[in-house]
Amino acid sequence: PIEAPLAMPVELSEVGVPAEALAHPLVEVHRPSAPGAHLPVPDDGRPAWAAEPFECLLFDVAGLTLAVPLVCLGSIYSLAGRELTPLFGQPDWFLGILPSQSGKLNVLDTARWVMPERYRDDLREGLQYVISVQGYEWGLAVHQVSRSLRLHPNEIKWRSQRGQRPWLAGTVIEHMCALLDVEQLAALIAKGKS
Repeated sequence: PIEAPLAMPVELSEVGVPAEALAHPLVEVHRPSAPGAHLPVPDDGRPAWAAEPFECLLFDVAGLTLAVPLVCLGSIYSLAGRELTPLFGQPDWFLGILPSQSGKLNVLDTARWVMPERYRDDLREGLQYVISVQGYEWGLAVHQVSRSLRLHPNEIKWRSQRGQRPWLAGTVIEHMCALLDVEQLAALIAKGKS
């Protein structure tokens, strides 16, 4: 049998992407190490990172405020003046590739993942930032980045039944926003379904 050669990684300079075309992070999210990363969700619905108080980043997608734990984040990139590189044959939730200093970042249409029943194509307009996710080669396209805040696990209404939206860890009661479970979202993305 004939075997195809393995693809070898190449430097971006070999691909011909000029250095000024690379997205530079607006913010490098400095986070403590996540000893509980990649652990299954406990029976009470709390991810391992929620055993103690934790920091979250609030951001907006199509008018919906979402929170994501800082332990799960990489960097925040501005889309101002940047075009995503489209790839044909990708799912409709794939917006394109953002070349960055740390490599090529696959950009996801966050609104299509978190609110598929209310999704409209015009929700792609006005996306301003990409939030990269620690440990993955993808990032979330968002309309606005708000602020970070410290949350105590008791300030969240945790979801123990995650059937329909496994990525929804719970609701931040005071801010009435959805708290994302990035590990569960990553599992869905790997399966390619929302």
